[in-house]
Amino acid sequence: MTQLVILDRDGVINRDSDDYVKSLDEFLPYPQAIEAIARLSQAGWTVAVATNQSGIARGYFDVATLEAMHAKMQELVNTAGGEIAYTAYCPHGPDDGCCCRKPLPGLLERIRDALGLETLEGSWMVGDSLRDLQAGDAVGCQSALVRTGKGKRTELKGTGLDDAVIFDDLAAFTDWLLGHKAAS
Repeated sequence: MTQLVILDRDGVINRDSDDYVKSLDEFLPYPQAIEAIARLSQAGWTVAVATNQSGIARGYFDVATLEAMHAKMQELVNTAGGEIAYTAYCPHGPDDGCCCRKPLPGLLERIRDALGLETLEGSWMVGDSLRDLQAGDAVGCQSALVRTGKGKRTELKGTGLDDAVIFDDLAAFTDWLLGHKAAS
């Protein structure tokens, strides 16, 4: 079975904004998140990203701008010694009726297919919102909530977190996962 960690982007890898991350200048990765992704890769984990990007449907930025942000994210991770195997994004708005916008599992299914996996059961979905965890639950992922981004608000609501493990940030999750797997 492939060791796979699927990450939400905004609020997990980079700073989130209620006004959307609309440009390369606004894409501000958490340094500890970049290092955590590299550490996961170096430990044999495959890392993928699943991100809702409704700012495209809303006209706040275009696909070329999003791809520039993702290229920068990949470059930073590569420089740190890691790799993001696949990035899936949903460009649709909340009322577009697509099957890929989290909490629906379409993005995760796209990752499964792109990586040639039969199942995502036992993989990890790491997010800062309930909809991230719900998308993971729908395909059998284990759930981790981080308190960065919208994570603290999500934790305070307390809904739907019964099966989730909760960490301060992606680095803390990575420390736990790598320590937990080494011990088993």
